[in-house]
Amino acid sequence: MILPMVTVAMAMCTTKPMDSVNSSHFRVALLTPGPVSDAGWNAAAFDGLQLVKAKLGAETAMVQTRSPTDFEDGFRDFAARGFNLIFAHGYEYTDSAISVAREFPNTYFVVSSGSESSKNVASLTFKVDDAAYVEGIIAGGVSKSGVVGAIGGVELPSIKLTFDGFKRGFLSVHPNGRVLMSYTGKFDDLGAAKEAAQAQINQGADVLLHDADAAGLGVFQAASQAHIFAFGAIRNQNNIAPDTVLASAVTSTSRAFLKIATEVKEHRFHTGMLEFGMADGMVKVILNPRLESLIPPATLEKVRQAELTFH
Repeated sequence: MILPMVTVAMAMCTTKPMDSVNSSHFRVALLTPGPVSDAGWNAAAFDGLQLVKAKLGAETAMVQTRSPTDFEDGFRDFAARGFNLIFAHGYEYTDSAISVAREFPNTYFVVSSGSESSKNVASLTFKVDDAAYVEGIIAGGVSKSGVVGAIGGVELPSIKLTFDGFKRGFLSVHPNGRVLMSYTGKFDDLGAAKEAAQAQINQGADVLLHDADAAGLGVFQAASQAHIFAFGAIRNQNNIAPDTVLASAVTSTSRAFLKIATEVKEHRFHTGMLEFGMADGMVKVILNPRLESLIPPATLEKVRQAELTFH
């Protein structure tokens, strides 16, 4: 079965030149490394931008950067046009944010999964590895082969942490099990992700985890065709492949963006290494109600106990 792509309507907001913009307007911009139609990582950021616009009346704009050479230009363009806050949704933006921020001390820069902070740069991290640990427990409860797999896009520190959490959760149930891991090197190549998933299935994997943004849909396709299970990432992806996706590790990107934007607007934001997880409700595992009955009751109890340890 070939799964349909999920389309996210992207309302691009235009901005006026600086001399014609009311300086009292609160303005928020977003840079994404991929399309917001990915039903995952970038779509979650777009949801956040839309929530900031709706709740705070902010003037918003966004751009998808095509390559690292566009990072500084994107930051500098928005900052020069008077944007108060710029979200950059990806670890790879860190160095450019730190560099450009020195030129625009009155603009705040927030980098998702960033690795550094400064006077006006913050890094926003979600502890997805906690949720991945819980998913690993679920995988251990439903796997018949004792082999599971994880497919990532680019091998970033945050993704490696997620995969490590999944592995620890799985091995807590299957001490002698195997966790296969592979990276495609891209976040938008569905074909490569599908091939990677099929390679793991050929090695016996009967549950798959992805952290591959838009390419994750290729993992769902391979899992669906092989009649095995998979997990969704970042957004609730249970409905994308309702007969395949057991659960999704969901981050409240929208709530985090709104919290930060509200604090910036009210002049009470403090930069630093910001971290959100299951303890504050910003990360959670959402079970697919259509498939929940296939998870053994003993496994569900282990899931509940594991979730309690993170609160």
